[in-house]
Amino acid sequence: MKILAIETSCDETAATILEGSGDVKNAHFKILGNALLSQADLHAAYGGVYPNLAKREHQLNLVPLTLRALTEAGLYEKEEGITPSQEEALNEVREQGFKDAIKNFLYEVKTPEIDLIAVTHGPGLEPALWTGISFASAIGKAWNIPVMGIDHMEGHIVSALLEPVDKGYSLRPPKLPLLSLLISGGHTEFVLMEEWFVYERIGETKDDAVGEAFDKVARLLNLAYPGGPQIAALAARSRARDKNDIIFPRPMATDATCDFSFSGLKTAVMYKLQKMDKISEEDKEHIAHAFEDAVRDVLVIKTRRALTEKMPGSFLIGGGVSANDLVRRGLVDLVQKDFTDTEVFLPEKELTGDNAIMIGVAAYLRASSGRKPQGPLFASGSLRLS
Repeated sequence: MKILAIETSCDETAATILEGSGDVKNAHFKILGNALLSQADLHAAYGGVYPNLAKREHQLNLVPLTLRALTEAGLYEKEEGITPSQEEALNEVREQGFKDAIKNFLYEVKTPEIDLIAVTHGPGLEPALWTGISFASAIGKAWNIPVMGIDHMEGHIVSALLEPVDKGYSLRPPKLPLLSLLISGGHTEFVLMEEWFVYERIGETKDDAVGEAFDKVARLLNLAYPGGPQIAALAARSRARDKNDIIFPRPMATDATCDFSFSGLKTAVMYKLQKMDKISEEDKEHIAHAFEDAVRDVLVIKTRRALTEKMPGSFLIGGGVSANDLVRRGLVDLVQKDFTDTEVFLPEKELTGDNAIMIGVAAYLRASSGRKPQGPLFASGSLRLS
């Protein structure tokens, strides 16, 4: 099965063509074409993602990136014209400039040999999500190819189950139940999957997501967006000196739930900075070090509680913050030392951020299992897996 996957949930525009085979026990994916463009530099001036700017950039980039992916996959054949029914498929695209770009795309590109179009429909920034959905729906209707909406967080779950093989990935089937810790700019949550595509949320943040906390602390330290890599780099320099007297609280560490809170940790950093007369580069490094240690410890403490309560066969971490080396080491060490019967899954670094590969993989697994999402396709910024 060949799938065109589209991802526009935040500030990455991505289009992938993949070919899937097998089922959830032995699935294989050949990446035929892949194109991704990050908007991070554009949003850096705002200290975070500016939704309408993200929407505009998605509208500018979707067509050329999809064309690049089709070309790389060998599925681009030139067309010279557009039928009335194809033009009618554009009626629900509201912005004229975006509509014109899609019309020109359909005029130029012959219907490719694709079985399914997959697109992220939540959670995320709704203006960005609607852009991807509008594009996928329009070309799907024009080409008479079905379109499937995919939950972005489900994409992060399956991305952690992929291991690289020649020109693609194989799915490592987890032993169920599977406990997922999803940590990103917008999410911090534990999700339990006792059978495929059936989810139960057993813990979540009560305020800021962990990635959001990284970005907010980065702004307090006058660091560029995105904040996670910047803080990690500063913390590594402090850690190399092996001397740091700063300690921040571990919010909700003794709470008897699997929930999180990171707003107070960010506030503790702010108060620390306010008490300092002059902040040197070395001070910033120590603060970043103490903050990153606190985040790692909270995630490890809460993961220990979740693993103890649920005793899953497998545990994975997914989302952008799963790229953080300190967090990865802390969680892997926990499981390998104290939960030896639980297998650990980590995403490849190139799959930790938002990408269309994970959306295509999730769509293939659902389609091949006969578990297609129900209901109409729409954007939901607050979509919840459970």
